[in-house]
Amino acid sequence: MTAEIGHFALILALMIAAVQSVVPLVGAHRDNAEWMAIARPAALTQFGLVAISFGCLTQLYLSSDFSVLNVIQNSHTTKPMIYKIAGVWANHEGSLLLWVLILALFGSAVAAFGANLPPALKARVLSVQAMIAVGFYLFMLLTSNPFERVEVPPINGQDLNPLLQDFGLAIHPPMLYLGYVGFSMAFSFAIAALIEGRVDAAWARWVRPWTLAAWCFLTGGIVLGSWWAYYELGWGGWWFWDPVENASFMPWLAGTALLHSSTVVEKRDTLKGWTILLAIITFSLSLLGTFLVRSGVLTSVHTFASDPARGVFILALLIVVIGGSLALYAWRAPSLVSTGVFQPISREGALLLNNLIMATAAAAVLLGTLYPLMLDAVGGDKVSVGPPFFNSVFIPLMLPMIAAMAIGPMLAWKRADLKPVLARLWAAMIAAVLAMLAVWAWATDGPVMGVIGVGLAAWLFVGTLVELAGRIRLFKVPARESLRRLARTPRASWGMTLGHLGLAITIAGMSGAGAWQTESVQAMKPGETVTVAGYDFTFDGAKDGQGPNYSIVRGTFLVTKNGQPVATLDPEKRVYTVTKRPTTEAAIHSTFWGDLYAVVGDKDKATGAYVTRIYFNPLVAWMWGGVLVMVGAGITSLTDRRHRIGAPAGRRVAGTAPETVKT
Repeated sequence: MTAEIGHFALILALMIAAVQSVVPLVGAHRDNAEWMAIARPAALTQFGLVAISFGCLTQLYLSSDFSVLNVIQNSHTTKPMIYKIAGVWANHEGSLLLWVLILALFGSAVAAFGANLPPALKARVLSVQAMIAVGFYLFMLLTSNPFERVEVPPINGQDLNPLLQDFGLAIHPPMLYLGYVGFSMAFSFAIAALIEGRVDAAWARWVRPWTLAAWCFLTGGIVLGSWWAYYELGWGGWWFWDPVENASFMPWLAGTALLHSSTVVEKRDTLKGWTILLAIITFSLSLLGTFLVRSGVLTSVHTFASDPARGVFILALLIVVIGGSLALYAWRAPSLVSTGVFQPISREGALLLNNLIMATAAAAVLLGTLYPLMLDAVGGDKVSVGPPFFNSVFIPLMLPMIAAMAIGPMLAWKRADLKPVLARLWAAMIAAVLAMLAVWAWATDGPVMGVIGVGLAAWLFVGTLVELAGRIRLFKVPARESLRRLARTPRASWGMTLGHLGLAITIAGMSGAGAWQTESVQAMKPGETVTVAGYDFTFDGAKDGQGPNYSIVRGTFLVTKNGQPVATLDPEKRVYTVTKRPTTEAAIHSTFWGDLYAVVGDKDKATGAYVTRIYFNPLVAWMWGGVLVMVGAGITSLTDRRHRIGAPAGRRVAGTAPETVKT
């Protein structure tokens, strides 16, 4: 009965979404307040119904109900409870249900907390959000029903993919989907603005917190996936430009550009059409990622489905959403007139440069991701576009942007003089030069790009601190006055500062891990020692063990440096009982300067030696820490009071009552 309740709730949600997508939109067109008011209860009801459906599927997993095909294919009675829960969304059908749950959640949040929105705009936004939901409900109910029953239930299930039975990957999809689907709000606001024919500072203020929240979740989701790949796959790396990795990275790039562009709309009433286009592109790239992992065109550990029928359906949905929104943009965008003007050397100019580089980088990643698929579709040769292409295209694009990031916040709006700004950045220039010299002296045989990366990180870090010092007039006014200015700095400004500092730290970590990784692969017997990056790894043998639903081979490495103990590493190789599939659990000891990383592999029965992989990955902790600072920066900016209030109150005109803004 639980499965039938969940299925019926989905059907009701589809019906509510269909009403929500039409009636409030028509009401806004006719200025009918009663029809527009339907949007709020419809959005809340839709969320309640999807939540019931998701709860039913979760209960089916918790009770190991093997009369449901989805549970059979992705669960087992011996699986730990946390992975029974994670199994709900670790498959095609369940992940789609999570997708629409989050979509309904964002819509209900606008309905519940959007009291400051004009009724017509709110009705249009919720209608567009419901249109997206209708497409996904139909996709689920027609091709991907998560509640499909089987006639003869088996005694047990087929278990979940062992690679997905990991805590990092258990929370990775929800975070990623909160980012993917969160950008649907920016898309809905953009389409509503095109229909209404108005984009102003108030619109930018309303759309920015939703975009910022989605950006924070997507950033967290990407780094969780990267972290999982780092310690679970045992290859010592954290990014491989896998097509599905790229599918999450492209909307992140476009979303970052959208965040900066919306600031220009809010502050200077310009770049309106460009900002609307970025909102459309960002969500379109999120939908493209959904297509890639569900269409069967890719084979990856990240992909969920390989059914061509599903791929055709979601491709049609993609064409309708992207094609329709771009057609509306082509029709209505010319009416979005910008009143702000600016010179190339200005803060607007710097933000526009940021946008152009981010958009170009996203386009380059898109080309590299889709080119092999397009070539294969027209009968061409099988080709693979990998890290060499992406690194050679993406990294040169980022260099001028990072250099400009330290300069942009110090420029004035509308028109600025570059010379005095560069003069103020003398400390950043010195820091960059010293950092590059220090790195060059430490690793004279390292790649030049690594040295440049560390130098740019130092430039951006110190340059950001210089901008902060200038904002509080450090050393130019009494210390008490500087502290007062620091305390009164808006949280959105703090978010910008922390975001740039976090990016600088992340760049340094990426440069170190990418340029100076040391690797050693060999067969080792107990008692043998390998030296990597000045550390001695002594293999102390391996022992067999048993986990909840897998067998273990656990190796032990004693790590010393100059005769002094540093760490004991215990990597594992697991073989899961049901699927007989092996996984790798790397052992990692993190230090300020780098990670000690060990992997144990198969045993050679003839010699008794084990295949081992030893790595030293410099500055990896900086990379993770920098990303956490960036996410914290986004959260800090979200707490800015202006985002809670929404649009600024209008100016009072003589003889009229002041406008009120609900909080």
